[in-house]
Amino acid sequence: MEWWVFPLTGYLIGSIPFSYLVPKWLKGVDVRKAGSGNVGATNAIRTTGHVVGGICLLLDALKGFFPVLLAGSISEDPKLVSLTAILTVLGHDFSVFMKFKGGKGVASTLGIIFYLSWPIGIVFSLVWLFVVMITGYASLGSLIGLYISALLGYLFKGYDAGMLILILAVLSTLRHSGNIQRLLHGTERKVTLFKR
Repeated sequence: MEWWVFPLTGYLIGSIPFSYLVPKWLKGVDVRKAGSGNVGATNAIRTTGHVVGGICLLLDALKGFFPVLLAGSISEDPKLVSLTAILTVLGHDFSVFMKFKGGKGVASTLGIIFYLSWPIGIVFSLVWLFVVMITGYASLGSLIGLYISALLGYLFKGYDAGMLILILAVLSTLRHSGNIQRLLHGTERKVTLFKR
């Protein structure tokens, strides 16, 4: 099998806009026209509730997990696995099915982190949950969780894993540039995890 099949497959799977399709099918909500307008799990949670948003989060994570699982099960080349992972997240961020628009890649990156090391995936999830519970900012929780995961990946899984997560963290940071500006100005949107 040609090497390029894996990154291409990753990009196409990553391009499937679950966080657009599921809210549209189940709730009749176009997330592009609601909340932040972002085609991602956080905006799905914000605009359609925790159940529908949770389904989007799970599907977005799985579409990050399975392409790298496929590449890793057939090839032992870490560079091919990393390239597949990066193209998968780029598919989510710049979906060919959404006129090259998309989300910010956090859920898809989480799926890749779980493939590399499920304990680090758990740490990311706990860090994200803690930060969001304290601050209400999903973007802040995502960015802190990603960079902590990159450090843990390097320490416990080696250079290749750490560098891959770091690259994905930087990519997500670039996608979060607007959120970072709003955080600095105190105008970032908050997410409520638990209804009172």
